[in-house]
Amino acid sequence: MNKNPFIAFLLAFFPGGGLMYLGKVLRGLFYTATVIIIPIFTITLAMIFGNDVLLLFSFGALLLYIINFVDTVITASKLYQHENRNSTNESEERPHDSERFFTIILSIVPGLGHFQLGLVYRGMTLLVAFFGAGIMIFFVTLMTGRSEFLIFLAALPIIWFFGFFDALKQLEKKQRGEELEDKSILEDLENRNVEGRKSKAIATLLAIIPGAGHLYLGLQKRGIQLMAAFLFSIYILDVLRLGIFLFIVPIIWFFSFFDGLQKAGKSEQELAHEDVPLISFFLNHQRWVGIGLIVLGLYYIGVNVILPVAEPFIHRWFSIDITYWFREYIQSAFICLLLIGGGIKLLTGKKEKSNQKQEEAK
Repeated sequence: MNKNPFIAFLLAFFPGGGLMYLGKVLRGLFYTATVIIIPIFTITLAMIFGNDVLLLFSFGALLLYIINFVDTVITASKLYQHENRNSTNESEERPHDSERFFTIILSIVPGLGHFQLGLVYRGMTLLVAFFGAGIMIFFVTLMTGRSEFLIFLAALPIIWFFGFFDALKQLEKKQRGEELEDKSILEDLENRNVEGRKSKAIATLLAIIPGAGHLYLGLQKRGIQLMAAFLFSIYILDVLRLGIFLFIVPIIWFFSFFDGLQKAGKSEQELAHEDVPLISFFLNHQRWVGIGLIVLGLYYIGVNVILPVAEPFIHRWFSIDITYWFREYIQSAFICLLLIGGGIKLLTGKKEKSNQKQEEAK
């Protein structure tokens, strides 16, 4: 009796259901029992002993749940390929269409589409990278109690998109009659580096993380500075509680992203001269950088030292809530002055340049 791999995949969402549908009853019951019993057992122990650390053993059930998916897909793929080899009444186009359909559906979970194509090692790399990264991020967040680590979840959609389109690429190669090589993504990257070629698609995906795309393209100085500027700006603005300057973070991100896209579109010869550090701009404008640091330091001292100390006295003597006035009016006025000052600087700079051009023309 023919078994539908897609139905097996859907049933695999219930631990062991897909394997029992495929006739592997004992293996299916094993996954059903372990995935359900382990969480219940660990939660019971945690409630008895009052130790939340025991809940970490529930990750074992999650791991078995993922293995249940992998086992179901591999088993269904083997049965499906065996039935196709033994089938003599079907046309040649129908298996191709069915294989394409199942590969696309299974690629919703990174790596499963590769299993369908027989690329077990490549699929396992993507599957472990996707779920391993997710589990590790949640684990570190849980252990440290710092929700900031959740920002690294942005890497998961990158892995997902790469795995999905890589599965489609491998499927097209197989249907063209080309031989597929079951090697990991890292081996592909190493081969590209040996040949001196960089993938524009990978560089574009990595550009989502500030500086990562530049590092992949070999622009070490520029990439490290962009990544450091992005991460340090988040950290400093959070520690110093400078919420009014949060607009700097998206500016750095957009600059890094589009700069990475531009660099990805250039050839290897052009990139050899593109690793220009951003710090060189600041070195040529040390005066303004110094003024900015002084203003930032004075602002921080005023907000976090002078204002808390002076607030009780001002409230007692003048009956004024200086904190309210500062948050509602002074911060806005400070930003307005910065914008006005920046605009005046740009206008005077343009006038100086135009005057220089006129003098040179004379």
